[in-house]
Amino acid sequence: MNQQGTDASGTCTSISLGRGLELKSPVLLASGTVSYGEELSTLCDLSGLGGIVTKAISVEPRAGNPPRRIAETPSGMINAIGLANVGLDRFISDKMPFLRTLGTAVIVNIAGRSIDDYCEVVSRLDGEEGIDAYEINLSCPNVKGECMIMGVSSEATSEIVTKLRGITGRHLMIKLTPNVTSIGTIARAAEEAGADSLSLINTVVGMAVNWKTRRPLLKNVTGGLSGPAIKPIALAKVWEVYNSVNIPLVGMGGIAGFEDAMEFLLVGAKAVQIGTMNFVYPDIGVKVAAALHEYFSAPGAPSLGQYCGSLAIS
Repeated sequence: MNQQGTDASGTCTSISLGRGLELKSPVLLASGTVSYGEELSTLCDLSGLGGIVTKAISVEPRAGNPPRRIAETPSGMINAIGLANVGLDRFISDKMPFLRTLGTAVIVNIAGRSIDDYCEVVSRLDGEEGIDAYEINLSCPNVKGECMIMGVSSEATSEIVTKLRGITGRHLMIKLTPNVTSIGTIARAAEEAGADSLSLINTVVGMAVNWKTRRPLLKNVTGGLSGPAIKPIALAKVWEVYNSVNIPLVGMGGIAGFEDAMEFLLVGAKAVQIGTMNFVYPDIGVKVAAALHEYFSAPGAPSLGQYCGSLAIS
């Protein structure tokens, strides 16, 4: 199937993902890699992006998993942060004032221990100005139980999206896990329940060990693998979901530059998120956004809308 959605008014790389989510560029920065944007803003101009996705917010503050909780792996990294965050009250009082000054879209990532938790966060945030969309994290692989349980069940996915849709008129972006038998089935459940877009993929469950000490590198033992190592998996999942639903997709997983972003757009994403590479090159998102603008504004280039999902398979 082909995703619907028209280009937003503005530059050749502006895009609309529907229900009020207008992006000046198809490049977003992924949750968990830019905190709440303030530190990164001292290193690059975030207004040149389509937007940022905040670190996950839960009702109560979370310390996350005990260290060691990050380790480098070949062509990537593995983490078991465990959704550490400041909690809803401090997010509203301490983080939202800065986020309102960004000059680009603000998408708040939301996590919870139960459906009621998700509903409470969305209900509280719905009265706050400066939020363009919610990314509902149903797919964190390094927190035992909780959101991962919901993200691998089409029934649970449908239930939570239905309840959130009844609470908010804002854009709902549902973040999908690759750690399922059929990601297309989960995607369709989210679409039918009222999701406006889907973001994928979250990290892949992985493990790293030290053979000399005979111990895992992470205290949590397993964690979420991200970075260039997972790009082929991510591209395959985006292509599968593109052919399963009619709502816009935001692709992520191993994007390290302009060409990677073009690959995700080609297989069906209308926008992309850059994650792990933010730790290596803090201005990578701004550079990719500029490169996309240069490409699509060149004489004879296709429009962004024409290019997205134009993969030729015969």
